[in-house]
Amino acid sequence: MKKMTRSDFYLLCALVMMLVLFISSSMTYQQQTSVPLLERILRHRPALAYLKHFTLTYAGNVISVEKVGYYKFIEFFIRKLAHFTTYFLLGSFLYLAVKNKLSAWVAIMLAVLAALGYAASDEFHQMLTGGRTPLFQDVMLDGMGALTGVLLCYLVSFFHSFIQKKQN
Repeated sequence: MKKMTRSDFYLLCALVMMLVLFISSSMTYQQQTSVPLLERILRHRPALAYLKHFTLTYAGNVISVEKVGYYKFIEFFIRKLAHFTTYFLLGSFLYLAVKNKLSAWVAIMLAVLAALGYAASDEFHQMLTGGRTPLFQDVMLDGMGALTGVLLCYLVSFFHSFIQKKQN
């Protein structure tokens, strides 16, 4: 049996991440909502007085405690952080899977574009799922997560090899 290389491991991690994202996109909002959990955990609504002062517009919708309520306001940020984080990981895993097989810039572009392509297809998948709204803004947020992950991996890799060359 062939031993798994690091590249194979990172590709497997990327595929697992894609599976998690696919399953998540297959769920309706009601199946995914964290509001009931937030109501139990944050029943005293910490920082409510502070959060009441914040309003933002996302995809043409006003997001504020006054407009959507305390728990949905918190959930909004959790959901957007989940978008950024999952694509940060996907982009990182894709980059790490190909970085030793391609030039640095080609690996960076391939990883970011593949993650962006998956983000777009994931939003399309959400369109086919009941009770979900596909958003171009989410694709851009996903792309920023992927780009951040890829660039961080590149910088760590670059400095690691730079330090190794200095030691030799």
